[in-house]
Amino acid sequence: MNLTQTTSATRHPELPRVPVRRVLAKYGIYIAFAVLFAILSFSSPSFLSVQNILNVLRQTSLNGIIAVGMTFVIITGGIDLSVGAIVAVAAVLATSYAHPGAYPIVVPVLMGLVFGALAGFINGFTIAKGNIAPFIVTLGMMTIVRGTALVYTGGRPIIGLTDQYKWIGGGYWLGIPAPVYFFLLAVLIGHFLLAYTKFGRHVYAIGGNEQAARVSGVKVHRIIIAVYTLAGLFAGFAGVVLSSRVMTGSPVAGLGYELDAIAAVVIGGTSLSGGVGSIPGTIVGALIIGFMSNGLDLLNVSSYYQQIVKGMIIIVAVLVDQKNKQVK
Repeated sequence: MNLTQTTSATRHPELPRVPVRRVLAKYGIYIAFAVLFAILSFSSPSFLSVQNILNVLRQTSLNGIIAVGMTFVIITGGIDLSVGAIVAVAAVLATSYAHPGAYPIVVPVLMGLVFGALAGFINGFTIAKGNIAPFIVTLGMMTIVRGTALVYTGGRPIIGLTDQYKWIGGGYWLGIPAPVYFFLLAVLIGHFLLAYTKFGRHVYAIGGNEQAARVSGVKVHRIIIAVYTLAGLFAGFAGVVLSSRVMTGSPVAGLGYELDAIAAVVIGGTSLSGGVGSIPGTIVGALIIGFMSNGLDLLNVSSYYQQIVKGMIIIVAVLVDQKNKQVK
């Protein structure tokens, strides 16, 4: 090699090539959210108003809280169809203890949380010890719990709540709705458990290869029970926030919430086959759903068409997940 070639090679070192498909596989969901946000910003002049953004965040918080718990479940390769019904029972239980002069505010909140965790524990225990498909177990739990809500209330909503309880879902702090703070708290807890603890590593291990995880010494049954208990706990908390926000404990609350949570998790990049996913991705998935619905409302698009769009996005997200596996 002569001096000219050496100098040229020194000045222009060859940069490593990063395949575009790998970049899109890793950051595609964030790019999609940025594009959606930009399109909606130009499409509606009121979209970027502070009041509208806060309203979207408050609406998204409920789905986001449930989706955090659902992320753990889906990463293990499972599914939980009962979270929407758990929201309803947690709501009616909590509100029945939230009447003026009855109990301190901590009591109704704990009632919702304890029931959610208990229902999730039963799901996880049945799936792990009974070796039954999560779809079947949680479908049965969904029906049982929804019926329990109707029996407990006689089909009638519970009203007459304390001002303290109403603040949980309807209050503000520093100009930001209280549910947004609770959503942030759920995100921090979920992200810490999943990304920085041995429990989180075991969750990924089970989703990646359950048999290999078991051979490696992972207590698979314990982790699965804990994951569904956690999902139930978050759903119970969402029930408390929802009932506080609408100032009513309704036995029909939470209808379809399980589908919105699954959609947020899948859109956020969590693989339905397990082993892949993250809480940040789930947050973006929930925000995409929330901002898309809000933007379409501002553009006067019928809610019927919104359901079609949401379903198409879910299908596309699953197709992208399949393509990403091929890239890897």
